[in-house]
Amino acid sequence: MERDVAWKTYDEAAHAAVEALAADYVDFISDNKTERECVAASVARAEAAGYRPLAQAVAEGRALKPGDKVWATAQGKALILLQVGRRPLAEGLNILGAHVDSPRLDLKQNPLYEAQGFALLDTHYYGGIKNYQWTALPLALHGVVAKTDGTVVDVVIGEDPTDPVFCVTDLLPHLGRAQMEKKGSAVVEGEDLDILVGNRPLVDDAPEGDEAHAKDAKDPVKAYALRLLADKYGIAEEDFLSAELEVVPAGRARDLGFDRSMIIGYGQDDRVCAFTSLVAQLALADEVPERTAVTVLVDKEEIGSVGATGMASQFFENTVAEVMELAGEGGMLPLRRALGASSMLSSDVSAGLDPAYASVFEAKNSAFLGRGLVFNKYTGSRGKSGSNDARAEYMARVRRVMDDAGVSFQTAELGKVDAGGGGTIAYIPAKYGMDVIDSGVPVLSMHAPWEVTSKADVYEARRGYEAFLRA
Repeated sequence: MERDVAWKTYDEAAHAAVEALAADYVDFISDNKTERECVAASVARAEAAGYRPLAQAVAEGRALKPGDKVWATAQGKALILLQVGRRPLAEGLNILGAHVDSPRLDLKQNPLYEAQGFALLDTHYYGGIKNYQWTALPLALHGVVAKTDGTVVDVVIGEDPTDPVFCVTDLLPHLGRAQMEKKGSAVVEGEDLDILVGNRPLVDDAPEGDEAHAKDAKDPVKAYALRLLADKYGIAEEDFLSAELEVVPAGRARDLGFDRSMIIGYGQDDRVCAFTSLVAQLALADEVPERTAVTVLVDKEEIGSVGATGMASQFFENTVAEVMELAGEGGMLPLRRALGASSMLSSDVSAGLDPAYASVFEAKNSAFLGRGLVFNKYTGSRGKSGSNDARAEYMARVRRVMDDAGVSFQTAELGKVDAGGGGTIAYIPAKYGMDVIDSGVPVLSMHAPWEVTSKADVYEARRGYEAFLRA
């Protein structure tokens, strides 16, 4: 059952809509490369569309009625958008769930040091990466520094064309014979992913014999880097202890291919699904959906959905409980009924079949770029380990929604049975008894610093997610 290419179905107006959405998407992922940035940008869009803070409604004891739109965040790294529907919440919600964290390098708490005349920042990689892919490319620094006086400093260095960038150095091939004989996983060790940030020493004007002079004279390149950080951001070395600074590829996402049919950019796993879910939620505008429409954007999926901002936290359940209380349906039993009766698309990317690595794919059960939104009935690895396996009846319902809306879609597995595998957040909300299925956009070079998607699939995902929220 080969699915047709979505591009063949588009008229001139659809082509224009594809390009407009792609341009918006490129801006979104270029401007928002951390979970904090994605959540802040999403809240701004939601508020412009009429969403109001749930915390404010709770504080005022304001009742929620059909059509009301609220948002809630967890520590600025996870977000829930909810638009109350006509039906009682206890009859279930229509939920889109994506994640906004992506593989990257995180600065350690004591990162800055000097070695052989260079200043470097020590890192700890986050998520599943191939270490060697992060060498010899321009990198940017994004994040926050929390100071003991209560101020929080936003940091973005490497994105403006006038900014400097950073890099992880690589070994020249002339001296790399022993390195090239290593396994791919050991070509570059995790502890070697240190960021080169300086080579210029501080010309110290402190008097000789002064304690500060002695310290600067010992590590003059590090000292100069600290001087620059102090001048621009008011940051001292101690402030790294309470910082969250992420190292990501520098530069904007771009059109890919002579035909501009694809997008290459950082963090498309899973921001392509987060963005299309957000846009679909906001597309409901001021109408009152039949069932309450919810979009959940969470953190920490790449490391197991853990912590206060991951899907395994109580953030989602607590937020739904607050909404039901304000809607006059409070109580533990109505909450359990609502969660159990809900339907969810776990909006996460799938592996697109890459002709360069076709041997690890099984073609008739693989996702292809350009053929639309992908549904993975199950993920997991080998014997479906760690998978949410959606029931057949739910898959049929989702098919009907997509067919009725004219959405191009396909089904897939994540590679050959014994080739590997992967997981999503789907198994976590499934614990409530709700129907959940994985759906998303196929990606090439997943988890690499630069990933590839098709504009057609981005467009079909947005259409499919909107159709699901309206169903």
